Amino acid sequence: MAMVQRRILRRTVEEAKAKLNFNRNRTLFPCSSFSTVTSSSSAAAAASGGAPRQLPVFDYQPKPYNGPSADEILEKRKKFLGPSLFYYYQKPLNIVEGKMQYLFDESGRRYLDAIAGVVTVSCGHCHPDVLNAIMEQSKLLQHATTIYLHHAIADFAEALASKMPGNLKVVYFVNSGSEANELAMLMARLYTGNLGMISLRNAYHGGSSNTIGLTALNTWKYPIPEGEIHHVVNPDPFRGVFGSDATRYAKDVQDHIDYGTSGKVAGFIAETIQGAGGAVELAPGYLKQVYDIVHKAGGVCIADEVQTGFGRTGSHYWGFETQGVIPDIVTMAKGIGNGLPLGAVVTTPEIANVMAQKIQFNTFGGNPVCSAGGLAVLRVLDKEKRQAHCADVGSHLIGRLRSLQDRHDIIGDVRGRGLMVGVELVTDRKEKTPAKAETAILFEKMRGIKNLEFYLGKVDYMEMFSE
Repeated sequence: MAMVQRRILRRTVEEAKAKLNFNRNRTLFPCSSFSTVTSSSSAAAAASGGAPRQLPVFDYQPKPYNGPSADEILEKRKKFLGPSLFYYYQKPLNIVEGKMQYLFDESGRRYLDAIAGVVTVSCGHCHPDVLNAIMEQSKLLQHATTIYLHHAIADFAEALASKMPGNLKVVYFVNSGSEANELAMLMARLYTGNLGMISLRNAYHGGSSNTIGLTALNTWKYPIPEGEIHHVVNPDPFRGVFGSDATRYAKDVQDHIDYGTSGKVAGFIAETIQGAGGAVELAPGYLKQVYDIVHKAGGVCIADEVQTGFGRTGSHYWGFETQGVIPDIVTMAKGIGNGLPLGAVVTTPEIANVMAQKIQFNTFGGNPVCSAGGLAVLRVLDKEKRQAHCADVGSHLIGRLRSLQDRHDIIGDVRGRGLMVGVELVTDRKEKTPAKAETAILFEKMRGIKNLEFYLGKVDYMEMFSE
């Protein structure tokens, strides 16, 4: 599998380079944050009235690395780990240390972690407050299940519940986003007595055997029974069939209930901004209409906040708040623990009661170390005003990207909120044809950037992609 992926990427890059030879005068992303440190790019920068700038000074020196090389680690992965594991870049990075927004490879080279550990590191790598909470708890007690009392889980649950609107006050701790969505789906079915679940096309809700059914991206799905799950038209303002018309998308949900179910459903689940699907924000007003439709059909509404939660959107603490709704169940993970294996489901006391019919138990859910770390994360987010930071930096980033979009046809769409932002490249704006080859080359080139320039200067398309 990994070999096939590498071959596909290599072929895509080669095709892109060949294609670009016929288009040497085109420009892409003149934003200097993508420029390389060749003399020609420096000249282009100077001509634009700016000068290349180094990564900002960072007062931290990574420890010398004496471990195995990237090649040795890759060989071990191939031999001992599952073939479904993939890695970024044709020559994968060996990341050995992280500090706040930066990562360091085996040579000590510093990288900006622009994807935050896949939308997970909400406070920064090895944040001292979070590290201290984890280490202090580890010295006292690393593990005790919920059959015993421990203050860490209760303190964390109380703090998390205080962040929730309405009557969302009961917390279940799990280990991942997939587990959280599995539990939420179970709750919905037990509480309503119905089976049918509705999710959006282009959604990602996990890779476990049940959440694969909720996920609607074929790159993540296996041909296994999914059972009683309906995927409705995605309310995507850029690519969606109804543009930004939330009412027409909501009507598709009603049609699915009327014609594809008994008329009753267990629940509806959606991300407010689809993460794995490309940072796609739902059409404004969509969730409010759909929540009303689902409630009338006897179902509950689930907000998947695994990627949009904890202030990442900037404007609100939870993504669902941007649509003016309060869900019946909220799932979360990733940013909740800053890298700890931690997830949670928060719901109302009425829905939570259905889980008391049988034993509901998670050996590691609410582990003292994870709970202490999770509570520290919440405190850091508040203390350091991370939500406001996401709003400020995100609005600046989106504004700059949109100014580039106005000048360069290859940028088809700039979207998102706060620091959950997507840029879609197209070869034809009218047809919205994905620029797959160009994106593949840009992805590879960005891995090796040594300098960042924080002004809008011109960088020639072929210059960026030259060897």
